[in-house]
Amino acid sequence: MTDNTKDSGSTPDPADDTAAFAVNDSGEATPPTAPPSVPPTDAPAAPSAPTGPPANVVPAVPVVNAPTLPAHDVPDAAQTVAYPTDAFGRPVESATASSSAYAPSVSPQAYATADAYPGQPFASSKAKEPGRRKGSVALIAALAIGALVGGSSGAGITALMMSGQNNGVPVSQASGPSNVVVNNTKSVNQITAVAAKASPSVVTIDVSSSSSGGTGSGVILSDDGYVLTNTHVVTLDGAASDVKIEVKSNDGKLYAATLVGTDPVSDLAVIKLTDASGLTPIAWGDSSELNVGDSAIAIGAPLGLSGTVTDGIVSALNRSITVASSAAPSSPDAPTPEEGQGQNPFFFDFPNQDGTPSQGTQGATASIALPVIQTDAAINPGNSGGALLNGSGELIGINVAIASAGSTTSSSAAGSIGVGFSIPSNFAKRISEEIIANGTATHGLLGAGVKDASSSTSSTVGALISTVTSGGAAAKAGLAAGDVVTNFNGVPITDSIDLTAQVRVLPAGGTADLTYVRDGESITISVTVGEYSS
Repeated sequence: MTDNTKDSGSTPDPADDTAAFAVNDSGEATPPTAPPSVPPTDAPAAPSAPTGPPANVVPAVPVVNAPTLPAHDVPDAAQTVAYPTDAFGRPVESATASSSAYAPSVSPQAYATADAYPGQPFASSKAKEPGRRKGSVALIAALAIGALVGGSSGAGITALMMSGQNNGVPVSQASGPSNVVVNNTKSVNQITAVAAKASPSVVTIDVSSSSSGGTGSGVILSDDGYVLTNTHVVTLDGAASDVKIEVKSNDGKLYAATLVGTDPVSDLAVIKLTDASGLTPIAWGDSSELNVGDSAIAIGAPLGLSGTVTDGIVSALNRSITVASSAAPSSPDAPTPEEGQGQNPFFFDFPNQDGTPSQGTQGATASIALPVIQTDAAINPGNSGGALLNGSGELIGINVAIASAGSTTSSSAAGSIGVGFSIPSNFAKRISEEIIANGTATHGLLGAGVKDASSSTSSTVGALISTVTSGGAAAKAGLAAGDVVTNFNGVPITDSIDLTAQVRVLPAGGTADLTYVRDGESITISVTVGEYSS
C-alpha cells in the first residue's frame, strides 16, 4: 500500500498517537489529520531533523479482534509482563496470551519460524492444523540431539525429524541415522543423542565360508571404508581363512569387503569396503581418561539385530582376561592353563548365522591375554567388533567378549549377564593404524615366564617371575626368578594375566616403568620390551 499524503509543512507531535496511522474498517491505513498550525514565535527555529515515522509507529497490518484499552490501563515502562513459554523457552499460545492487550508490538514475522513453518504468524485467527505443534517439538528435539552431534550430522537429524511434515525434504538432505527413532520428543536424552551421533559409524558384518558363517559388528575408521573389527569375527573364531565378507552400513547400503590384516594377539582386524566413499568415521575417545561409573553406550548387531543400542556404566578398569583363540600363536610369556584362573569364564561374543553360539574355539589350545574395560551395558553374541562409547559419543572401546555364569558350550550361557568387555580405544587405535600401514601390528615381549603370586611364594599380590629368558628384556632390566611384579606402566598388577596383557599393549621396543618386590623391598626400574612375534 502506497502513502500518497504529502508534507503539509507542519510537524506532528511525537507524543500524539493520532499523528501516526489510522486503520479503517477495511484494514487500510488512512492519512492522519494534521493538527492546527502553530503561529511562529520570535525564537530562532531549531535546525530541522530528517523526517520519518515516529519511533513508536509499527507497519500497518490488519488487526483481528484487537481490543482498545483506555490510556490509563497501559502499563508504564517500569512494568514487565511474563509470557508463557514451553520447556524449550519458546512463547506458547494460551487464552490469556493470545487475547492480552499487553502483547508486545512486534513485526508480523517475529515468530514465523518458532514452529518451523515460514510465513505463518505466531498469532492467527485460524485454528492450528493438527500435527503442527507436535512437529515443532520434534524439530526442537532434533536440534537438541544435533547439539551433541554437531556439523552435518545435526543437519541430517533435523531433516530426518522433519520428514513426514508438510515441508518436503529432498532425499539428498535426509542424511543421518536411519534407525534412531524418536517417538516421544519430550524425553530425548543423552543416550538418544549418542546413538544419533555414532550409529552412522557402526556397521554389521556378515562373514561366511564354505561350511559356516557368522555375524559381527565393526566401526568405520575413514570415509573411504576402512573398518575396525575383531579377528575372531573375520576368521569365524579362527576356523576359516578364506571367507566372504559383506558389510551393511547404518543407512542400509551393502558393501563387499576385503581383509586388510589381522592381529590375533589383540583380537583386532581391519577390513576395507569396496568402492565406498562419504562414510562417517567414528570419533576416537581417550580411554586413559575413563572413570569407573562413567556412562557407557554399546552399539552393534547382537544376534544379527543391526543398530542395537544398550547403555550402562564403566563397571571396572584395568581388568585383564584370557580368551581361548584358535587364531592366537603360542606365547612364551603367557601363563600355562594350570597356572591360570581355572575354568575360563570368558568367551568371544560371536554367534553363528542362525544365532546359536559359535563353537570355533572349543578345540583351541592357545589363549590371549587382553586388557579390557568392563561394562554392564548389555553385550551379546554379535556385538563383537562394535562400539563402546562415552557420553559424548566418542569411541572408548571395541566390544570383544562377555562373561558366562555357566558353561560356554551351552547355548543357555550365551547371553549378557551384565559383565561385558571392550578393548580400550587407545590400544585399538595403535593396532588399527599399524595394520592399515603394514598389514600387521607389533607387541611387547618381556622374556620371562610368569605365574600368580601365592601365599606360599610371596606375601605380596602380583605376578611372580618364574623363569627369565637369557638375553631377553627381563634379564636386561635385572629381573630374576622370584621377583613379584606389582605395577607396570602405572597399572596395578594383581596376577600373571595382568602382566602379560599390559606387556602386549606396548609396541615392540616400547618402554615402561616396572615395579617389583624382592626380599621385601619394592624397586622400580625402566624396561625396554622386546618383540613378540605372532
